[in-house]
Amino acid sequence: MNMFSDIKSGVIVDATFGGGGHARRLLNRGGLDVIGLDQDPEAGPNTADLVDNEHFSFVRGSFGNLAQILDAEGIEFVDGVLFDLGVSSHQLDEPTRGFSYRHPGPLDMRMGDGPLTAAEIVNEWSEADLARVIRDYGEERFSVRIARAICKARPITDTASLASIVREAIPAATRKTGGHPARRTFQALRIAVNDELGELERGLDAAIERLAPNGRCVVISYHSLEDRIVKQRFAAAAQTCVCPPGLPVCACNTVPELIIVTRKAVGPEEAEVTSNPRARSAKLRCAQKVAA
Repeated sequence: MNMFSDIKSGVIVDATFGGGGHARRLLNRGGLDVIGLDQDPEAGPNTADLVDNEHFSFVRGSFGNLAQILDAEGIEFVDGVLFDLGVSSHQLDEPTRGFSYRHPGPLDMRMGDGPLTAAEIVNEWSEADLARVIRDYGEERFSVRIARAICKARPITDTASLASIVREAIPAATRKTGGHPARRTFQALRIAVNDELGELERGLDAAIERLAPNGRCVVISYHSLEDRIVKQRFAAAAQTCVCPPGLPVCACNTVPELIIVTRKAVGPEEAEVTSNPRARSAKLRCAQKVAA
């Protein structure tokens, strides 16, 4: 975690604990207290080797509720927050979670235990709403065709059936490029089920507000929708002037909250991609809280 290398002591929130890889690397550095946070009920058992570590604590919850979680822990400010967004390898590889378009499983796709499932969206939402979700969250140009095919095939009970329906709805010439034909549709459904973009906006707001001076927020995103939210939120917090264009002298006296550390998103190194091909699309951005 090079982006946290200047933080020698303090509290770091690993807001997407998952398998705990980031948290363990931070703890191994020494001098840091780490709070692991994850809404996935299967993440808790991954802390088994950390339960006796006095510098680590785990909270099950969504990073969209970061402010409330820190309040409950009696923590006002932290020195760093890490968001490693997207679906973990365990979630993708476990068919019963319903994230995979390569293996049959239930139409679930919940990262936590929220009430909305992919089955409800696929089988109950209108064709127009389905097309909108697939277009906006999946950036899928054949969203209308896919939504129409889904509605005609109802009821759909498993991921393999859904993937096949999506595949057949896409023109044959297009299926040969850009990875699995259902990838964008499954991404869209997952985002809608978990309100991922709304959670990210709420989590970023809380992280920026609760950073101590010189504290850092690091976000690793995996698709353009997430990266755009992070880029725009960091840019807004780093503004030094919000006066209307054309004023000869700044009159707003705006004080920026953040300094952007990574002017451009940082991609993975080749060795990282070789060891973990799913990291290929990762983009890292970092911002630092302005000192008081």
